[in-house]
Amino acid sequence: MKVRFVGAGPGDPELLTVKAHKLLTTCAVCVYAGSLVSNEVIDLIAEDADKHDSAGMDLASIVAVFKDAKNRGVDVVRLHTGDPSIYGAIGEQMRALDKLGIDYEVVPGVSSFQAAAAAIKKELTAPEVSQTIILTRMAGKTPVPDEQSMQRLAESKSTLCIFLSVSMIGDLAEKLKVSYGPDAPVAVVYRASWPDQLIVEGTLNNIGVKVSLSGIKKTAMIIVGQAIGVGNEAVSLLYDKSFSHEYRKGA
Repeated sequence: MKVRFVGAGPGDPELLTVKAHKLLTTCAVCVYAGSLVSNEVIDLIAEDADKHDSAGMDLASIVAVFKDAKNRGVDVVRLHTGDPSIYGAIGEQMRALDKLGIDYEVVPGVSSFQAAAAAIKKELTAPEVSQTIILTRMAGKTPVPDEQSMQRLAESKSTLCIFLSVSMIGDLAEKLKVSYGPDAPVAVVYRASWPDQLIVEGTLNNIGVKVSLSGIKKTAMIIVGQAIGVGNEAVSLLYDKSFSHEYRKGA
């Protein structure tokens, strides 16, 4: 018996991996994040599977499903939005499985930061502008270590992909202005890849007002950095005629 932590992707069922699709359509038991996973993905779960919406479950309830499946000798798909390794809270579930002696594996998925970058049709890295992408979040109910505060991370002037923070967009913008400047480009993508996807673009100076007017309050990715700027014309050396095929293969 095995538990598989499966990435549901950002929402579009066609962005599921082939492996994730196979597991969903054949599973005997599925625990899924009903408030975050799209209905189109949930509809792929095998009709005769035992389905459990984790939105109303605590850790003990989820572990109880794992125990029951072990007793019956059937596998479980634990479906997480995006990629399970990013803010997926899978660590505590794995520790519980270790104590129970239940085997598990992780099936990666497309993250919302990738879907958001695709939605705004931008490259998150640009030569001589940003060669680093930071995945982070604002401190809220879950604290953030001081050395990973938004102000400290902003000093790198990397491309920031900020999860779980759109409700604090005004405060976020103020913290980032110090290092990025008030005119730094920002994109906020609500429910990237979903049918009701919404994109709001602006600068650190006006993004708070724009997001407020849009009505976006949750389930949005924030991308900040000069790499996504409209006027960015940085050119990669990858396809320069002086670059050898050896370097291209190693990219």
